[in-house]
Amino acid sequence: MFGLRGGAGREVRAAGVFSAGLLLASGVLSAAPPAQAATGGCPGQLARTVDFAGGEVRVYKTHAQVCAVTVPARPGARTWMSVSVQPRGGVPVRDEGRFTRFAGPVTVPAVSRCVYVKGQVGSEAVGSGWILC
Repeated sequence: MFGLRGGAGREVRAAGVFSAGLLLASGVLSAAPPAQAATGGCPGQLARTVDFAGGEVRVYKTHAQVCAVTVPARPGARTWMSVSVQPRGGVPVRDEGRFTRFAGPVTVPAVSRCVYVKGQVGSEAVGSGWILC
């Protein structure tokens, strides 16, 4: 490693392993995925989960916006997915395509407004009706 031989090479490798251990312990490098990955990138608190045969639509809410992601029941395989959020009186915002872990996030401003959420994984789909009123 690094073109060094003998004892010096072992010292360089040991220093590299020690440095990587320090970085992991300090949180600069992380073995665990960030918390945002669990939410699909949505800010706020989980407000509602809409379950269906293909997976679930997770709806998050902050004081000013609503965000949603569609998560398949069996992530990993590239599958057609979609998610949309429509605030009452507004137009829907949609994300769709062939994804492996989730569709979204999609975010709309929704201060004191109901929203209609839709999700799809493969041929399975769900609509929430007006929620978070």
